[in-house]
Amino acid sequence: MHEICQKRLRFAPWLEEKSRRLPGVMPLEMADWLQVDEAFDAQIAEKARLLRACREEVLQTSPQAQASAEELLALATKHSEAVPHGSDEPLAKLATFTQEDFCILQKQGDEHVLTAALLCFPASWTLAEKFLRPLTVIHDPVAPYTDDIAKRVQRLFDAVRPDRPLWRANALRYSDPTLFQPRRYGENRDHPEEGGYIRSERQSILRLPETDAVVFSIHTTVIPESALTPEQAAGLQKHPIIHASEDA
Repeated sequence: MHEICQKRLRFAPWLEEKSRRLPGVMPLEMADWLQVDEAFDAQIAEKARLLRACREEVLQTSPQAQASAEELLALATKHSEAVPHGSDEPLAKLATFTQEDFCILQKQGDEHVLTAALLCFPASWTLAEKFLRPLTVIHDPVAPYTDDIAKRVQRLFDAVRPDRPLWRANALRYSDPTLFQPRRYGENRDHPEEGGYIRSERQSILRLPETDAVVFSIHTTVIPESALTPEQAAGLQKHPIIHASEDA
């Protein structure tokens, strides 16, 4: 068990009605897109370790997504105070100065398809099973991801504008705080009722203006449940995390 935790949870999605409902998206200012918190150094080091140890499991870029990956790197560099370094591969370079993971999705037919990804911190899914697959297949095992939700999410991806990104947050409960937690179809994991760790993903959706690809970015926060504020803990008792939606 490799523990990299933040000291606090900045946003608890269960506290607000609008963020409890799927898809629960809200407007995002570009200035708030990339986040830096107290786990920055440890998460960047963990990304470097994973890229050395299992690069193909955490990084994939199809030829059709190369230009979008380069545009994403340029955009992230513009919006970050940190300086990229290292690899010439755009998504690998992103790992050197951003805490976020990034998925690039491009429209093919009626759906957006995952054509590139830096996924160092998967929360119970596996990049190899999702790469070059459309949104509906990517979310297939998520119980609350109904046909209606799928249509609404696809409309979001179609409608999101370069100057008007969106964000949402989820909440997951784990007994193990390890950031790299891939899981294949059919594999189960434990669902602690209490006393474990709260894992929350701040997920952003934005459109790249030049290549028209959609970027789905994920900032991962993990804290011991004991680190929740009294308000957050009371809200969690009132609105408990539902196991069936933990991969949402």
